[in-house]
Amino acid sequence: MSQMTRRAFTATGLTAAVAGCATVPQAPGVVMKPVPPVLVSADRVVRVDVGLRPYRASGFRVEREMLGETAVVHNYGHGGGGITLSWGSAQLAVEEGFDPDVAEYAVLGAGALGLSTAMLLLERGAKVTLYAKALSPNTTSNIAGGQWWPASVYDSAAIAPGYMDRHVAAARHSFRRFQLLTGPDYGISWEVNYVLSDRPVTNQPARAGHPMEEFAINVVDYAPGELPFTTAHARSFDTMMVDTPHYLRKLEEDVRERGGRIIVRAFQDAAEVAALDEAVVFNCTGLGAGKLFGDTEIHPVRGQLVILKPQAEIDYNIITGGSAYMFGRRDGIVLGGTFQHHNWSLEPSDADTAAILAANRRLFAGGVEA
Repeated sequence: MSQMTRRAFTATGLTAAVAGCATVPQAPGVVMKPVPPVLVSADRVVRVDVGLRPYRASGFRVEREMLGETAVVHNYGHGGGGITLSWGSAQLAVEEGFDPDVAEYAVLGAGALGLSTAMLLLERGAKVTLYAKALSPNTTSNIAGGQWWPASVYDSAAIAPGYMDRHVAAARHSFRRFQLLTGPDYGISWEVNYVLSDRPVTNQPARAGHPMEEFAINVVDYAPGELPFTTAHARSFDTMMVDTPHYLRKLEEDVRERGGRIIVRAFQDAAEVAALDEAVVFNCTGLGAGKLFGDTEIHPVRGQLVILKPQAEIDYNIITGGSAYMFGRRDGIVLGGTFQHHNWSLEPSDADTAAILAANRRLFAGGVEA
């Protein structure tokens, strides 16, 4: 993605969060499963990350258009699912734009979408030059939480007929590719996700009969009191977790080792893109596509994440029906979050940080602190 991000450390102005939450009473015969708690407190904050998700209510765009003699294949607008859908969306884009008679291609953007697209082209024997306004660690993809599931990508009321077919196809390609990359080399591992709610969980990670249900692995529902959380109901499922900073560095290395060129360059308008020597250009600029190619639908959804000191014993994730979520990564415990439409600010907000800490602390009995 071309959109720059900003990182900052802040622990000032944090308000005390709600404590003293009780554990849900257990039904007769129910045995509580041991799950280590996250130590949620302001003094464990190591940094606050802010990123801007490139959101389109109608979903991501993979489409070919001509700029004079230059073919541009768009591949952007994935909202909160850019990491998850990266390989599959890149596959759709390459199928749209690869021509065995074309020797050289350009890719715009060095986030997950741009790097994946470049790799798929290189695997087909193409020569690739990747142009990027920013490289890792300064891309939007670096700020992503990294859980494999395409969340917050579209508005179901705004998608066109046939969109879900492409969405599922992209998810299917990505799901398979990420499985091949699991392990320490790429920083990808399988983890359990606990979905917490005060009501029975029926639509997470996907409701019965939904096209995405095929990706819901090892779904288990729990009785009240069977898990040491403060919500009455819980469900778990397994999915992959991507250590995004590690993964993006490795993917950039792969592109270079395959012979891809990476040039740091920003483009001011579509005319500059059309003037490139390459006859086919893959546009993976994310939020930058709005200005560059006149997409008035794409807009930022601001996400703020609070990163706590790592806890080696935290090998699970938490999802709730509200704004709170937690991902256990080796570089730290990732707490979310915010989902603020049309908010362009990259400045960390102390108020958002306090709310994120409070919401996540409430998930654990007693509001666990260090």
